[in-house]
Amino acid sequence: MNRPIHFELNSPDPARAQAFFESVFGWQFREWSTDPPYWIITTNETDAAGEPIDAQGINGGLIKSRDDKARTVNTIAVHSIDQTLRDVEGAGGEIVKGKMPIPGLGYLAFCKDPTGLIFGVVEEDATVAAHEHD
Repeated sequence: MNRPIHFELNSPDPARAQAFFESVFGWQFREWSTDPPYWIITTNETDAAGEPIDAQGINGGLIKSRDDKARTVNTIAVHSIDQTLRDVEGAGGEIVKGKMPIPGLGYLAFCKDPTGLIFGVVEEDATVAAHEHD
């Protein structure tokens, strides 16, 4: 079964969102990218390598929303991103942002279900390089 492995908070004010979630939940934020600005969110305790100590919960990310609307996007791990994208379209969904390489992570795409919900799908592959495209 495919399951959610990552959430992404799209906020019109990332600094304010970060301060809120740090204060209320104790989440940790680490800058991951500056173009666009992106922060990795850790929601559970980690070891020295940054890996979660226990398997409960998922970690996420924070990014400034492009349209100044707040939303949460959940990302689901899949075995084959290509097959999943075909399945999404076959079930009446839409590809919002096609398959793209994320170095050290794998391939990521964003989709929309028939009701308008946006979600991500990721095929994990740590050997993916930035220049790879399909």
